[in-house]
Amino acid sequence: MAASVRAGIGAFSAIAMFCAFAGCARSGPDRVQGYIEGEYVYVASPLSGTLESLFVQRGQQVKEGDALFALDSTPEKASEEEAQRRLSQAAANLEDARKGRRPTEIESLKEQRSQAYAALALSEKELARRERLLATGAISTEAVDRARSANDQNHHRISQLEADIKTAELGSRIDQILAAEAALKAQQATLERAQWELSQKRRFAPCDALVFDTLYREGEWVGAGRPVVSLLPPQNIKLRAFIPETRIGAVEAGDIVRVRVDGIPNPFTGKVSYKSPKAEYTPPVIYSREARSKLVFLIEAVFDPETAKHLHPGQPVDVELVNSAR
Repeated sequence: MAASVRAGIGAFSAIAMFCAFAGCARSGPDRVQGYIEGEYVYVASPLSGTLESLFVQRGQQVKEGDALFALDSTPEKASEEEAQRRLSQAAANLEDARKGRRPTEIESLKEQRSQAYAALALSEKELARRERLLATGAISTEAVDRARSANDQNHHRISQLEADIKTAELGSRIDQILAAEAALKAQQATLERAQWELSQKRRFAPCDALVFDTLYREGEWVGAGRPVVSLLPPQNIKLRAFIPETRIGAVEAGDIVRVRVDGIPNPFTGKVSYKSPKAEYTPPVIYSREARSKLVFLIEAVFDPETAKHLHPGQPVDVELVNSAR
């Protein structure tokens, strides 16, 4: 009898210890399950080309501005050199349009003007002599008219040369100068585009990050816009957890959460950054009390970069809602 009593007491004690252990193992009222997720930055070039150099490898930490990879840039370098030459040509054309004619051309016009003045002086003397002869009746009126016409032509020739000299000293017309300026600006834009395309063949890290993966090897052809390196910045590591409908009303953005990871005794601290406005599961008929207990809502939390370095995408965690009881 005593043996049976002792056996019953032992069995009860074992059951009590098991229940106590199970009770301790269960999550508290403010603890839920979650996992770590990463939002990757895929670095690509908008242009295609052969992968010439890959400067990083998977698992490497990079700083902002570090070189990641370079594509073959031979065509872009040729385009830039061509654009440079065309820009120099357009600048020379504009400078030439703003200037007058060459000094030797202007000097030639001035010499022609001097000859016209000499011819005018001679024609004036000839006209005066013939008018005197006409008064004596030695010549006809027709001879005087021819001398007067030659004198008038010499006057007009001088006026024409004066205008030509002024035009030569002024340079091209305003519309020609505007056209040359527009051509120069077009060539400047062409050069800027060629320089931009050349710069896109070499890509750099946009921020401090972990090189999560490299997707091509040196010598392979990379299509335009195809990622070559994927980065995981620490600020892009976040927590995702699903909160029951009975607790979601007490969770707000900015609330503190503690995240416990297997193998690490101390929890990590983060802040709720997002609460989904809709349920992840909807009962098929009515929102009875039993059905409402099945509703869950997604929340997300972020960490400071130093804390995020210890977390890994896909890692399951326990989440404690510190501020959920308001």
